[in-house]
Parts: sequence; structure tokens; C-alpha cells
Amino acid sequence: MGNSSARAQSAKTTLLVACSTFFWFSILFSVNASSQQPIDIDNWQKITDDARGQRVYFHAWGGDTELNAHLTWIAQEMLSRFGVELIHVKLADTSSAVTRLIAENTAGNVERGSADLIWLNGENFSALKRADLLFGPWAEAQPNFALVDADRYPEMRQDFGVKTEGFESPWTRSQLIFYYDSERLSEPPRTADALKNWIKAHPGEFTYPRPPAFLGTTFLKQLLVELAVTSSQSSAETEAALSLPASAAFDALSAPLWAFLDEIHASLLREGRHFPQSGTQLRAALYDREISLAFAFSPNEVVSSISRNELAANTKSYVFDSGTLSNVSFVAIPNNAPSKQGAMLVSNFLLSPEVQFGAATNTKLASEPVIAFENFTPEQQAALLVNAKAPGAVVPTELARKIQEPHPSWTRAIEREWLKRYGGGAPSKGDE
Repeated sequence: MGNSSARAQSAKTTLLVACSTFFWFSILFSVNASSQQPIDIDNWQKITDDARGQRVYFHAWGGDTELNAHLTWIAQEMLSRFGVELIHVKLADTSSAVTRLIAENTAGNVERGSADLIWLNGENFSALKRADLLFGPWAEAQPNFALVDADRYPEMRQDFGVKTEGFESPWTRSQLIFYYDSERLSEPPRTADALKNWIKAHPGEFTYPRPPAFLGTTFLKQLLVELAVTSSQSSAETEAALSLPASAAFDALSAPLWAFLDEIHASLLREGRHFPQSGTQLRAALYDREISLAFAFSPNEVVSSISRNELAANTKSYVFDSGTLSNVSFVAIPNNAPSKQGAMLVSNFLLSPEVQFGAATNTKLASEPVIAFENFTPEQQAALLVNAKAPGAVVPTELARKIQEPHPSWTRAIEREWLKRYGGGAPSKGDE
């Protein structure tokens, strides 16, 4: 009798567990089933309606206090205007979000991913696009996408030379600028060759962040492009080769870069034995007059740094005569994002004149807008022109000289070779 009672109780428990499991499976299936419904990207009103109540996890770099504050304001506006809850997932490195996305899809999670929107650049976008892990195309269906005038500015459709094809939306842009202490340096070097000669003539007054720090690698790519083009017989062929994967032409096109770095290495700050780790440390070195010349990947950084008393008022900025390495930062939606409509709404808001203007005129943020100047209001245009005349600002006509990023594969190839040659503190001669 006892065994019979125990079996009955066990059967009842099994039935309850089965019913409970079926209940939660039904709920999960219904949620997943709704996420499988196709999205009509041309019906923006329905996207706006469906986005209400969604929670959007935005995976973006979290290493800048002012950027974090800017995204907090955007989150407040998204909630009050559209009923969308925006959560900024602060990343130290975007590759961590990419690795997680790949792992989720490998494990079969194709509908309930951890990220709804990701700030991507170059390499990571290229990898995810090749793996077919991004939702789209959707970007050019946004009402505010027209404001970037992509037909006139083709870089709005290219991420490190890789065509975005509607799988990414621009939200900010950057360009490499140089800045200097005008009390110590009256006429700065404006070409790679002039920079080399100046560094050798002024030992200890220049350095750069240690690759793979983003700013250090960006500086190397600026040199790579200029030196490769000027040392070649056909600039058009060289530029075309740089837009392709690095493997075939890497040794030949990067040779002038390594020759340049070998020549200046011993003349760097601390004789090239130690490098700064970031743009912040580089800026501090110039402020403390350890060095006389530095660089940043934001045309507005000097203006904002002067306003924060992190650079002297006599600091001036400029770009090389050949142009300035330029790229656009994009956001993308993973294919397993649960809140795609909300993510699209956030992206569209990032492209609004209100957000773009606020970021560009925030003296602590130093952001450069991606929408065309004429698409700001007359009042906003006037304020932007005043901002361009602030102490330390780059002359706008100089910023028109842009150099496009090489293919994403060049980044890793350059970093690997740099670490091989200079990672120990002293220059080596290739494989010797």
C-alpha cells in the first residue's frame, strides 16, 4: 500500500512538473514566435508602435564619462518620447560583445540574444557580416538616414572600406588630427617625412600610444597610407590594394612604415622603451610639456580639452597636407536581437538633428556629427560655426581632406607586426 501511495504521489509530481514545463515552454514559444514575425522596415509607424514597451540593450564602449552621460540622456528621451527602455551595456572592448554573439548563435540561441544594438567598427562588422549574424538590411529605411546624405558622402555606407549594405547605421564620425604646444613649436610638421625629420631633430618630444591601443594603431595606419602612396609609382593602384585584404600586399606596402618607425624609435620619448597606453596619457604628456606634439582621433578633442583645462589655451591643432584618416562609427542590430523595432527606433533617434547637435556642441564630448551641415536648423548651423572658431579648433576646410581607412585586415596585421618588432621595447629587423 505504501509503495502504491508513493507511486501515485510520484505520478502526480511528474504530471505537475510536466504541466509546469509545458506552460513555460508555451510562454517561451509564444515570445519566440512573435519575434519570428517579419518586420516591415518600410512601415515606420508600425515599427514605432511595436517598439513601445521594449527594452533595448545597447552594447557600447563605456570608457568615457561624458559619452556615458550622453547615452543616459538619450535613454531618458527614448523612454519619455517612445516608451522604449534603453540600457547601456558598458564595454571595455567591443570584441567581447562580438564573441558573445557568436557563442549565442553557435549554441542555437537565434532569437533571444543578449544585445539589441551594438556599436561596431571595421573588423568586428566585417566578421559578423561574413558570418551572417546581423539583421538587415534596415538602416536606409530609417526616416533620419536621409539626413546623412550618403549619396554625397559615400563613407556613410562603408565601414573600414567594407560596404554596409544597410546592415549598419552611422551615428558619429572621427578624424585623426595633430595638436601642439604653440609656445614650443611654431611650425609643426605637415607630412610623414617632415614628422620623421622633426622627431629626429627633437628627441624625446614625441611618442604614440602602444598598439594595439586604438589611437596608436590609427596613427600607424595614417602613416601606412601616406608612406605607401608617396613611395609608389601609382597612387591609384596602391589605394586600391589597401582597400583589399592585407595578406597579398602586406610586406611590400608596409615596408616604408617599418623603415619610418625604425628611424624614429630611438628618438621617441624615453627612447621608445615605454609608450603611453591611451590618448588621455598622451594628452597629459603634452600638457606637462613632456612632449611638444600629439594627436587625437576627434577634431573637437582639443577644443573640449581646453575648456576642461586639460590643455593650455595656446594649444593648436591641424591635419597633414595629404589628409586625415577618417572613419564613421556605426551601430548594428544582431540577427538574434529580441527588440529589433526598439533598436531601430534608438538608431533613428541617434541620427536626429537634436542628438547630433547636442553631441557636437557638448564641450566635454567632442563628437563630430554625421548628418549633413545643411540638415541642421539655421540656429544650429550658426552655433556650429561659432564652435568651429573656438580656441584649438581645426580649420573646417582642412577636415575636408579625408583619407579612408584600409581594409579591416590591415589593422590586425599591423598590430601583430608592430608587437613583433617593437613589443620588447627595441626595434628588431623583421625575422632576424
